[in-house]
Amino acid sequence: MTSKEMLESIVKVLDEKKAENIVAIETAGITIVSDYFVIASATSNPHVKALADDLEDEMAKLGVFATHIEGKATGWILMDFNDVIVHLFLSDMRDYYNLERLWADAAQVDISHLITD
Repeated sequence: MTSKEMLESIVKVLDEKKAENIVAIETAGITIVSDYFVIASATSNPHVKALADDLEDEMAKLGVFATHIEGKATGWILMDFNDVIVHLFLSDMRDYYNLERLWADAAQVDISHLITD
């Protein structure tokens, strides 16, 4: 699976599970850590955890496994799928850490075709 296909699969799963304000940032060429970041918000701590659990399960069905997961007991869960790093936040924590601003030099990826209304 290419990193672009992985990105699209992750966005689709998060959208299906009602993640909010999903953003994808292309980090290739800026960092060697990943090709993309996906940032999404959840409505509550249980929602953040459910998003992470469901994403882990759905990606495993595609043969893609997170190499590292951090923050399962917090309002910010980081999931490292090698080429794609996923950040799942409570809205207030997302506003506080403002990763979009920190990575402002990176191009945002148009994922509008993957998001349902």
